[in-house]
Amino acid sequence: MKFALAMLCASGLLFAQTDAKIKAKIAGFNGHVSLYAKNLETGATYSLEGDAPVRTASTIKFPIMIECFAEAAEGNLDLAESIKLTEEEKVSGSGILQDLSSGKEYRIHDLIMLMITLSDNTATNVILNRIGGNAVNARMAKLGLEQTRSMRKILGDGNKLKSVPTGISDEGAKPENKKWGIGRSSPHEMVTLLERVYRGELVNKTASGEMLDILKKQRDHSGIARDLKDVGVANKSGALDALRSDVGIAFTKQGPIAMAISIDGMPTPDWSPDNPGELMISAISEILIDSLH
Repeated sequence: MKFALAMLCASGLLFAQTDAKIKAKIAGFNGHVSLYAKNLETGATYSLEGDAPVRTASTIKFPIMIECFAEAAEGNLDLAESIKLTEEEKVSGSGILQDLSSGKEYRIHDLIMLMITLSDNTATNVILNRIGGNAVNARMAKLGLEQTRSMRKILGDGNKLKSVPTGISDEGAKPENKKWGIGRSSPHEMVTLLERVYRGELVNKTASGEMLDILKKQRDHSGIARDLKDVGVANKSGALDALRSDVGIAFTKQGPIAMAISIDGMPTPDWSPDNPGELMISAISEILIDSLH
């Protein structure tokens, strides 16, 4: 009884210390910060509005990948299947498929790689054409997640031909969900997905391992991985004019720390590498790594 009480007190103290550091860091920041983090070895957690819904931006591509691997395990999708890229399907923004030749075929597994590692918008839309946002959402609901939902395909940046949303899921068709853009989740739910992938519990151990390996190859290191030295990171980032987000696992000496950090409401669009949101995510991730033992 005394040991349990001591552990509870230690946990409360750790949370309070982490909370003080985080709130001191974000004091005066011109943007809304929410996050959830968990040391997957010790179980220590920290939350700042971690259960509140947030716009996902491109972090919704992580759940989309999960659905692909789940359907493959169920025999409903062949990751070696090839899909032809059409000119009509190309959208601007992140990724390289928009600049490649139309009419060529790409394996679904390669499209997943592009969707995660380069956050390729066109690859994402081609995948959603194949599996559908409703399937992603049904999978998330089956996993017990209430917030994580794919709303629609991606429009692209300033592309007038794609000004009307397409590939809208049933959730995305609800008027109240238009504000979320392509997806909605919460920091806590994203960490839940990360933890289940880490533990080999999503789809199966092999699929979880493959997904974790793909996340490790993600090329955007502007947030969580920005200033980490000798620390491996498996993550997926997201960005909009007013938003920066990053969900991932930092493999630290203190244990693997899963975190999801969302920063929204920044008043001035800044697409430079030193976007204030990216710098804040980096600073917060360092605090979490130093604090969550």
